[in-house]
This record gives sequence, structure tokens and C-alpha cells, in this order.
Amino acid sequence: MTDLTNPIFHNDDKARGHLEALRWPDGVVCPHCGNTDPARIRQLKGKSHRPGLYQCNECREHFTVTVGSVMERSHVPLRKWVLAFHLMAASKKGMSAHQLHRMLGVTYKTAWFMAHRIREAMTAPDAGPIGGSGKVVEADETYIGKTSKPRFSKQRGERPYIKRKGPQSKNPVVALVERGGEVRMFHVENATKENVRDILVRNVRRDSELHTDESRLYTETGKEYAGHHTVKHSGGEYVRYERERIVHSNTVENVFSVFKRGMTGVYQHCSEAHLHRYLTEFEFRRNRRTAVGFNDAMRADDAIRGAEGKRLTYRPPN
Repeated sequence: MTDLTNPIFHNDDKARGHLEALRWPDGVVCPHCGNTDPARIRQLKGKSHRPGLYQCNECREHFTVTVGSVMERSHVPLRKWVLAFHLMAASKKGMSAHQLHRMLGVTYKTAWFMAHRIREAMTAPDAGPIGGSGKVVEADETYIGKTSKPRFSKQRGERPYIKRKGPQSKNPVVALVERGGEVRMFHVENATKENVRDILVRNVRRDSELHTDESRLYTETGKEYAGHHTVKHSGGEYVRYERERIVHSNTVENVFSVFKRGMTGVYQHCSEAHLHRYLTEFEFRRNRRTAVGFNDAMRADDAIRGAEGKRLTYRPPN
């Protein structure tokens, strides 16, 4: 549970100290040249200098704790940045930009951009494939929102433009979940056997056991793994108990359940261009859930650490 009375949410100096402790746990590091020698870095405390400003005597550059992160060149007070990180990390189904705008006292445009920067900070580095010998990975696909690309062209002479309904009018999302481990979610243009196979072979080790529903998307690819077991949802089967294993895809279904509740009840509208960022947000929180030893503060601190080395500009730089 996040303590909203914590001084880091109300005082810029406390917020700056919190950010510096997370980003530089072993001492100040110059983001320009990587210098870590404390004798060659000094803090500028003159009246004409802004708070938290350092100078590196190796490269002669000035910097603060926000340089080289998603917060660089932002005019939003640091206490509001820290609070925004905590709010988004603590809200299981997400927090809309309108809610951030009201709680932080910033404009909606600023809150929207802050939220996307925080999602960028939540992006996980490539950690290699999941699964392994003796482990189970569940895979499934779902369809969300409305695609921004028409499935039929008005210029085709053989038939008129038809507004499609059902899955073909929505954005496909494929999710992989290692039981007791992490989840990975991907937005694909089309949920085809080829696209699904590409995601599986890149992200799941071949000595894993694959559990899915009866979808034909996984039939051939499943043969490339140590085992492929399915449950027949169309026949009312959702879990099957065997001597060596329990076959189901309920874990990945639960991931989709939380994601869809958030997209329907909190965000409501999501363009196809930004869907991958929302997937990153839900993936981040699920992989740092309470069941694996994280609390709200730890989750927010992890997101702040992830802000380093990433930039997301409102307009392309000149």
C-alpha cells in the first residue's frame, strides 16, 4: 500500500534525494561520460544554479538526476513525477491520464505524455526465452479494441467496402505465461500461424511444455516443443487432470481478464499505435505482483530505475 503522506510526494528536495538514491546507489555517475570518481564530480550550490545540479570535471558537462532518463528536460516538478510513478505502479488495472491530470494538478496533455513516458520506463530489457526443462508455458490470443486499418479497400472493384465485425475488426494480442514465472504480451497485425510461431520460437525454450486451447494456431508449432497439451473450451473443458500434469490455460486467461478490465473500464479508448505501450504496463505490474514478493513501493522503485537510458520525446528531435 502506497503511503501518500510520504515527503517524497510533497517536497521536491525529498523527491530528488529519492531519485538519486535509486539511480545512483553507489554514488553519483555522470550520464555523459560515465565518470564515477567522486573527486571529479562536484555539486553546484550557487544561487544561480538550479537545485540538484552537478558538474563532471572529466567531460565538463552539467547534469541532474533526470538527465539520460524519460524525465529529462521535463518542467514537471520531481515530486509529481515520483507520485505519478507510484500511482501507475500501484493501480492494478491502470490509471487514466484524466485521473493523473486531476490528482497531479497538471494539464491533461502533460498527464498523457507523462503516462507514456512511465510506460516506456516499464519496458523490460531482453532477458532471453522463458520456460525450460520441466516448466509449463501457456499461450493464448485475444482481440482488443478496434483496428485502425480497414480490412478491405474501397478501391477494389470486385466488391464494395464492408465494415468487418468480430475478431477481424480488432487488434490481436498474443500472450505467453510461464507458470510461476513471467508473462509476455505482443500486439501482432494478424494472428496467423506464422506470426504466432515466430513469437513462440523467439520467446519460449523448446524443452518447455506448451499448454493452449484447441486453436489451430498452435497445432503445428506445438510439435516443436517437449510437449503440447490442449484443453477443449468448445466442449466445456477448462482443466484436465492427468497423472503427470494439470492441463489448462487458466493462467494466461487470468492475465487477459485483468488486461481487458483495464482497457474497458479505465482506458476505454486506445489507438493501435499505442497498444504495445499498454501491454508493457500490464506486463510490468503482473511480473511484479504481490505473489512474487513485490509491494507498491518496490514496484514503483523498479519503474523509476527503468527510466534510465530511455527517452520518449513528444516530437522527433531536430
